[in-house]
Parts: sequence; C-alpha cells; structure tokens
Amino acid sequence: MSAVPTPASLPELFAAFNRLTVLIVGDVMMDAYVWGKVSRISPEAPVPVINVGRTEQRLGGAANVALNVQALGATPLLCAVVGEDTGGDQLIGLLDDKQLSAAGIVRSPHRPTTVKQRILAAGQHLLRIDSEVETDLNAEEAGLLQQRYETLLAQADVVIFEDYDKGVLSADSIAHFIGLARQRGIPTVVDPKKKNFLAYQHCTLFKPNLKELREGLKLEFGDTDADRPQFEAAVDRLRELLMPDIVLVTLSERGVFSESSATGRSYIPAHLRMISDVSGAGDTVISIAALCVALGLPAPVTAALANLGGGLVCEQVGVVPIEKQRLLEEAQETGLELSGS
Repeated sequence: MSAVPTPASLPELFAAFNRLTVLIVGDVMMDAYVWGKVSRISPEAPVPVINVGRTEQRLGGAANVALNVQALGATPLLCAVVGEDTGGDQLIGLLDDKQLSAAGIVRSPHRPTTVKQRILAAGQHLLRIDSEVETDLNAEEAGLLQQRYETLLAQADVVIFEDYDKGVLSADSIAHFIGLARQRGIPTVVDPKKKNFLAYQHCTLFKPNLKELREGLKLEFGDTDADRPQFEAAVDRLRELLMPDIVLVTLSERGVFSESSATGRSYIPAHLRMISDVSGAGDTVISIAALCVALGLPAPVTAALANLGGGLVCEQVGVVPIEKQRLLEEAQETGLELSGS
C-alpha cells in the first residue's frame, strides 16, 4: 500500500483513481442470460416454450464490483471461492477476458460456483434458476482463502467486503480480515447482507440499504420524512454495535444518507433520471465509495459521488459498470466540491 495524497479537484480525483489497488473479498457469481421467443404453450404443462435466440455469461456479485473498480481506473484484486465446475471455468475465463487477475480465486471440489440463470423473452423476465449453496466454507477452503487474502492485502489501498450470504465470508473470517487490514492502516468498506450484518465491527465504511438496515438490526421503520427520527435512531444503534468510521445508507429514489463523527449527518437527494434498471447500482456505489475512502475524502463527498454513480448505471439496462468519463462530467455539472461544501 502506497500513500496517495488527497486530491484537490475532480480531475485530480479521477486521475488518482488510476493509482489505487482495491482488494475485493466475498461472493463471486456468474450471471447467465438466455434470450428467446415464446410462440406457444407446452403440451406437457401450462408453461411457455422458449425458442432460444442467444445466451450470454457475465461476471456477477463481487466480480461485478471488480468490473466497476476497473472501469474507474483502479486495479481490482478478487479474493473468493468458486467450484471446480463449468461455472468456475467460465468465471476464470471471463476474468481473463476482462484482464482481471484470478490470483485470489480458490477452486474447490466441495461447493459449486454460484450461477444465476435468467430466462427472458419479449422484454420480460420469465424465470430465474439459481445453482448455489449457502453453507460456510470448510476448514480447508477457509484456510486457502485466508492465504490468498493475506498475500494480496500487501498490495491493497482499500478492501471491499462484498457479502451475498453465500458462505464465503463468516463472522470469524470477517473479524480476522478486518483486523489484518487495520494493523496495516488499510481502510475497509462493507456491502453487507443479513447473515453477517453485525460481524463487521471497526470497519471504515458500512453501506447497507434500507431493507438491509431494517433486517440487520431487526427494527421496523418507514421510508418517509416522517420516519426520519426512527431511521436516525437505527443508524445510532448501528454505530453502537459496529463502531464504523462512516455509515452510508442508500435510500433508493430518495438518494443516500451519510454520517461520520468528522462531518455529521448528510442527506443527499437522488438526481432525476430515466430509470431503466436498478440492477448493479449497489456494486457501483460501493466501488466509488471505496476509492473515495482510500483517498481520504469527507463522507458527504464520498456519498454524493457514489449517489451520482449509482443513478447513472440505473439508466442502463442490465448490470453494467460505471462510465468513468460520464461520471466525471456529471460531477462537474452538479458542482460537486471535494471539500464537502
């Protein structure tokens, strides 16, 4: 890890992204798509018959975060476990195609690669088939993952924990991985799910959405302005339990919320956009947030830029990485200042 000075302008910030290395640890998966045409109902059951037109495999989960990090100009290093199966072969092949390192990928004969296959016709999503397990890694797999993590951590400026509850991350491994990063002064940012929600103590930035915040804390509150006191009380409770430096909560069409001891609370509204697909927006948000944290930006600036990026990818159909130049132009047009003013 090399010290990178905090940039003074947006062009300097986006240039500084190119000098960062990001370690992404968590659940990778394959997103498979089958597009076809429905012309009749099956004689065997009351279901449509799909005549396949084309198929496609894409990197998903933590691997899509790596694509976003790469699109922003930084160097991503993936650390994950996949199966010794066709899905794993396809994932390794796609990493190679995208010029992403597979040095941190553990291949295991004991668990399948997570594959989510979507069947689509006439613009409609008809069916999704998930091939996966959600059990924790066995001792051998966990040991190999730890070895990969410790080797790659020496190169990292920031660590992203991308948790999809597929079993690659556990409470014990999370505590160990965050502890190692803290010892080296490397910030950690977290995109959590339900199972390990309260395991990320002392991370640098914690980024749930509203649903994850409710489920993780087992609290009920709405998402209107009238519910703001209950929401802020939930954030206070989160800070008591996890003690993160920064809390960043995505609020869907209402924008994002950030809080840190240095800058206090900030609500940043969403920008008006033609929303085509919200898939992958969270991956973009955590990628931008990680780079900003690595460069020491104030929490409101981190939240504002991540909010912009998340909105931009929602204008695209499907899970796609952010366009760096367009993000820079939008940030300039909105008058975003790195001081947070």
